[in-house]
Amino acid sequence: MLADGDVVLRPIRLRDQRVWREVNRRNREWLRPWEATIPPPTPSGPIVHRPTYRQMVRHLRSEANAGRMLPFVIEYQGQLVGQLTVAGITWGSMCSGHVGYWVDESVAGRGVMPTAVALAVDHCFRTVGLHRVEVCIRPENRPSRRVVEKLGFREEGLRPRYLHIDGAWRDHLVFALTAEEVPEGLLGRWRRTRSAREQRASGPGNPAWPGN
Repeated sequence: MLADGDVVLRPIRLRDQRVWREVNRRNREWLRPWEATIPPPTPSGPIVHRPTYRQMVRHLRSEANAGRMLPFVIEYQGQLVGQLTVAGITWGSMCSGHVGYWVDESVAGRGVMPTAVALAVDHCFRTVGLHRVEVCIRPENRPSRRVVEKLGFREEGLRPRYLHIDGAWRDHLVFALTAEEVPEGLLGRWRRTRSAREQRASGPGNPAWPGN
């Protein structure tokens, strides 16, 4: 388990099914434009069906046991509010992985997702031993782009028609960090950035400033 204040990352469990399905159902329209879909089969290809929750969890566990994935759910104030997965973990001369995530719209804007991503990246660099972590985001997905911008991920460019999202092949922007870029830890950097933003928001000219 990884935690910072009210934000917790823990392994996904089979018994999370009821709550996970409820949160996912309630956020269907919020998530649909950014959710991975299965492309239609080619004439010679098999028909692939979307997995059930139990199939998904078993697959995530199998990939985790093989060292290729880190599957988490996100809790905020004790409630399951989303999911974060470090996938595509490659060892050898690369030591890299990519992060995907979603969060309940009701807690968006509270710093939950930047904190969760920072926790995961620090774990990848300091405990797992990865050297590079990347996040691939549709250019139109402003909320997700704000997460990596707040954390100081470096934008590397565009991958045309990279993933099948919401029924079509979509372009994605690539954002990345290497371990050398955050020697102090990404969570520590995010805390300082957030604190500075809060101080500016409550400075002179703001109604909350004590002198006003």
